[in-house]
Amino acid sequence: MKKVLGVASVCLLMAACSGNQNQQNEQEQPQPQEEVAVAEELVVAGNYGEEIHEEGAISAEELLTKMEGVDSMQVKVTSEILATCKMKGCWMNVEVPGEDKMRVTFKDYGFFVPKEGAEGKTVVMEGYAKKVTTDVETLKHFAKDAGKSAEEIAAITEPKDEITFVASGVIIKDAE
Repeated sequence: MKKVLGVASVCLLMAACSGNQNQQNEQEQPQPQEEVAVAEELVVAGNYGEEIHEEGAISAEELLTKMEGVDSMQVKVTSEILATCKMKGCWMNVEVPGEDKMRVTFKDYGFFVPKEGAEGKTVVMEGYAKKVTTDVETLKHFAKDAGKSAEEIAAITEPKDEITFVASGVIIKDAE
């Protein structure tokens, strides 16, 4: 009889504890909270690649003048960022007065810039400017990376003579 009472007591105790635990679990469960959307501020200003300084930088317009009669040159240039690669940040287009734009890539694919948030910011870049003819396939690749539509990409049918820039270091500046 003692065994039966002992087993019954243990069973009652276990049932009472498990019921109490369910009540505690219900009380401990976090109540759904209202989600608050927090806009993350993109931080794009800073140095990318080799550390460079702004001193001695010329404007993109001055670069065009200096490139007359030469195929390439080592130079430090300042301009405005028009777009960056939306896939990796592996290139950017900068403004060149009187020209379409200048494509900037990064030395040895060694660094990238932010994929968004840099547009309209001032950039100082040091590297190598060169006159090139960019083939149609490469132009289409760049257009795809820029998020252009299929129609815009299909409209690219001719190679393009342009000045490109391979940057060893870049400074993206905040608005002043």
